[in-house]
Amino acid sequence: MSQDKVLLHHGSGGKQMHELIRRVILPRLSNPLLRPLADGAFLPYTDELVFSTDAFVVQPIFFPGGDIGKLSICGTVNDLLMMGAHPEYLALAFIIEEGLALPEFERVVDSIASTARKAKVTVVTGDLKVVQKGAADKIFITTSGIGRRISRGRLSAGNVEPGDSIIISGPIGNHGMAVLSCRQGLDMELRIKSDCAALTGLLLPVLRQSKGVKCMRDPTRGGIATTLNEIAAAAGVGMRIRQKDIPLLSQVGAAAELLGIDPLYLACEGNAVIIAQKKYAPGTVSLLRKHPLGRRASIVGEVCASPKGKVVLTTSVGTERIVDMLSSEPLPRIC
Repeated sequence: MSQDKVLLHHGSGGKQMHELIRRVILPRLSNPLLRPLADGAFLPYTDELVFSTDAFVVQPIFFPGGDIGKLSICGTVNDLLMMGAHPEYLALAFIIEEGLALPEFERVVDSIASTARKAKVTVVTGDLKVVQKGAADKIFITTSGIGRRISRGRLSAGNVEPGDSIIISGPIGNHGMAVLSCRQGLDMELRIKSDCAALTGLLLPVLRQSKGVKCMRDPTRGGIATTLNEIAAAAGVGMRIRQKDIPLLSQVGAAAELLGIDPLYLACEGNAVIIAQKKYAPGTVSLLRKHPLGRRASIVGEVCASPKGKVVLTTSVGTERIVDMLSSEPLPRIC
């Protein structure tokens, strides 16, 4: 086996691939369910299950505050949480470009293992393929996850009604601006870190204890603007949000203004949009603020009857404007 690079034959399914799995992956992720290296895993429960899958192609693969490995775990864990489920098991698939430096692959898998431990999820099955040089960009990862629903009811945009409150769990736009600044070579100047995080510790208490939570979404690609538009369209309601109440780090706001980007459209990877019944919303915010990731949680607006399918922003100077859904991705390969 090459000591410093992943080569095409490592994806062949033969001895070299098994050696790579046993050298890099198993020492970091080994557990009784994964160890057989079967095509799947038998899971030890029969409760109502929630299943999710996602692919990660972020470029660059290492960025301030995270990397593609951490992102792949956090993304699927958070998707399950948004469905009201307790994440428990993950499947993990790698597509690696021939020539990837082995230390980089080890660093990615180390990050996966560390993030999975912190999120208390177990990787139980997976796959690895290697493609020719130029057929991919270093490494792509797909994760699928299964969890048990623990919310009081099924969380859905269909539950959302006029009068409900709109909550954001933390500052917006950190991930999108961190990746963009890294691409532009501005990361040392702007010093913005991605908010990439598994929201297990933040949201499990909300799912178990808070009443009145109707819908949760993680505002990744397209940011909170696109997420709120999706919910409004699905529920047939309008939404009104207040710029002054939306949590935003000053350096992210300054960088967005400098680069001509609306932070409402910047991706978040450690944030949640929560729609809750109005009378229970303050209690939900109080619960979120007990966790470090939720210290700046805030009620940022309300659901209204009209304009249906639209999001209206009240700016810091008191004017109003429509916040449309993102029509094209200004930052491709953001996750």
